[in-house]
Amino acid sequence: MTAETTAETIDDHTKARVLVQALPHMQRYDDAVIVVKYGGHAMGDEQVARDFAQDIVLLEQSGVNPVVVHGGGPQIGAMLAKLGIKSEFAAGLRITDKATVEIVEMVLAGSINKSLVGFINEAGGKALGLSGKDGNMVVASKVTRSVRDPDSNIEQVIDLGFVGEPETVDTTVLDQILGRELIPVLAPLATGKGGGTFNVNADTFAGAIAGALDAKRLLLLTDVPGVLDADKQLIKELTIAQARALIADGTISGGMIPKVETCIYALEQGVEGVVILDGKVPHAVLLELLTDHGAGTLITR
Repeated sequence: MTAETTAETIDDHTKARVLVQALPHMQRYDDAVIVVKYGGHAMGDEQVARDFAQDIVLLEQSGVNPVVVHGGGPQIGAMLAKLGIKSEFAAGLRITDKATVEIVEMVLAGSINKSLVGFINEAGGKALGLSGKDGNMVVASKVTRSVRDPDSNIEQVIDLGFVGEPETVDTTVLDQILGRELIPVLAPLATGKGGGTFNVNADTFAGAIAGALDAKRLLLLTDVPGVLDADKQLIKELTIAQARALIADGTISGGMIPKVETCIYALEQGVEGVVILDGKVPHAVLLELLTDHGAGTLITR
């Protein structure tokens, strides 16, 4: 059964009840800033991307001020492979030399950003594609990582090249956009203090933007349902203290650790709540924000 067929079989009374049930949630987020990081492998599915675009437009139409931050790791990797440029990683981050950062900028600020802008506009919104370089929105400092050699047990500092972490966020451009029926779509690129371009992890970038805007919610759309307990069951809500305890005892591990640490960082910057949820679930953003059910793990102070 298609989505269109399903919609046709829902009678008008049911549609009205659904809208009434969503009302208190709409009121809660009226005029609030919601930052949504869109990433993971869901980005490669056009229908999921179109569903996501509809969610963002509906939020804007209901009085929310959405800000979209997108990733693009798989697409960057595919383009580098196509051009014969080998990707190297250290401490979970892509080593980005000068040739690589040019491709990263082309893919993130070019094809991915404008594709997402197009989907939102087709859904009836007015999206504006930007990166952290526009208006010096995000200025980054160079990232280095230390890794311990398993044989010698000696800690080595790894130069990641043009990889940065947000140092300052200037919201001037976003302040001019939000509340004017425009939806900013941001590529996670930043300017260095001395110029140049830095590739920034999209989760980290979204956390910095959300903190600077005092966002009511930061949604991190990923490839997993949220934070799982020791029995692999979804944890619906966590505090910062509980999240840190789960990291300490190994329940939260691997790639989920930096995501949760980004959540904690955003909360400490003033974001009211951060949600990790599965971006492959149809209309996950609406399920999380406009229903009692929710769709992921909510982390609060």
